[in-house]
Amino acid sequence: MLFAGIDIGSTTSKCCLVDETGGRRAFSCIMTEFNRNVSGEKVLKEALKTAGASEAELGYVVSTGYGRKAYKRADRAIPEIIAHAAGTVRLYPDARTIIDIGGQDSKIIGLNERGQVDTFEMNDKCAAGTGRFFEVLTHRLLGIEMEDLSDLIIRSEHPIEISSMCTIFAESEIISYVSGGTAMEDIAAGTGYAIARRIVAQGQAARIPMKEQIIFSGGVAHNEGIRRIFEDLTGHKIIAAKDPQCTAALGAAVTALKAYEKK
Repeated sequence: MLFAGIDIGSTTSKCCLVDETGGRRAFSCIMTEFNRNVSGEKVLKEALKTAGASEAELGYVVSTGYGRKAYKRADRAIPEIIAHAAGTVRLYPDARTIIDIGGQDSKIIGLNERGQVDTFEMNDKCAAGTGRFFEVLTHRLLGIEMEDLSDLIIRSEHPIEISSMCTIFAESEIISYVSGGTAMEDIAAGTGYAIARRIVAQGQAARIPMKEQIIFSGGVAHNEGIRRIFEDLTGHKIIAAKDPQCTAALGAAVTALKAYEKK
């Protein structure tokens, strides 16, 4: 029997399947469509295909993410903060802090010794500090692909200073640097520092202590340059999750397994 966790985010939808032992059987990720229910169905079918399984083998389904309540098949829906914590602790039992940068939000989550959410802070009102801003930086402002951003950041020797924390004004500053002939790698690194500083300040304002292990998740965690920037700003070792986009879906799947066992 299989148990599904469906994470329907603003940008991507993910599905993680675990078996009766809690072992991961499959993971799939697709772009989220306007119809969140359709997105959930598509990503589930893709995961089942990867696992070589059928819908008849599903024992319980838990949804999470922005579109969790729109997914009709789910037996239960849980907040993404809870899902992120459950999935991260499953992968990293000693995790005490989570930095997660999603497509439209960023989160810092503090965990207690039992791996439960102690406190958290989320930015979902402004594009600054989110994956969306990195997309704007790479495609529209620098004309590069997202996967090239990390190498640029790492090569930088003189990161620019961006004074504004507002996305619109920060874009204007970046355009000025581009027009002035500033090296692309220094623009990329300076922007990375500006975004990371915002997220660190977000956690400090909420008085979330940066306790190790600190796990970096979300799609931006694929960016080694940003991981290094967080290390520089916090003075702590930052561990990029091995499969950074799966944590919430995995947490939902683990929750599905536990809920089935209690039935």
